[in-house]
Amino acid sequence: MFAAVAIFFGLGYLVGSVNFAVLVAKRHGVDILKEGSGNPGATNVKRVLGKGPGNLVFALDVLKGFVGAGLPQLLLRVGETPTASDIHFTICVAGFVGTLLGHCFSCFLKFKGGKGVASTIGGLLVLLPVPILIGATLWGLVFLTSRYVSLASLALGLSLPLSCWILPQFTALKFGPVQFWFAAAIAAFNVWTHRSNIGRLLNGTENRFVKQA
Repeated sequence: MFAAVAIFFGLGYLVGSVNFAVLVAKRHGVDILKEGSGNPGATNVKRVLGKGPGNLVFALDVLKGFVGAGLPQLLLRVGETPTASDIHFTICVAGFVGTLLGHCFSCFLKFKGGKGVASTIGGLLVLLPVPILIGATLWGLVFLTSRYVSLASLALGLSLPLSCWILPQFTALKFGPVQFWFAAAIAAFNVWTHRSNIGRLLNGTENRFVKQA
């Protein structure tokens, strides 16, 4: 198990380190690290270059997270016992975590990167599909009412462990401690990567995403 965790973590990190915001912006003659907020993510690309390039980066980052978590799912056999299933889930998590860390601390960008929201969505479509779909719906509602991308992203992250806790009480879905604590760790990491945004939200200086005329 340790070897599989290490291999898929490493592969995930390399996949995650490919920063599509930088690559897409470069094709438009823009250094995204020096424009807008300077963050190499889909939101900053959308602000600087418009909806098309921004949505493309978002989709590619989602795909990146999906690949990082999905490679172990594709290459490993799913065990029949609960213990084997937990091991399989843990190996998939290792691939996802590697991808997320690569995105946020890319070895190709001197360990800088984006905030990892899109890649988180992609990975969780493999690992926790129902909670992330609920979280994505919540993201849309919060964004439409507030126009704050950061606030919507925080709401998405915090909804994940809540979904893993509440859903088994009212539906046939089952989430064990491994899934719950994984979701809680993702929520905590999401808060940490948005710590500067939280400060600006509290100070009333966070930028709203305004529709372009």
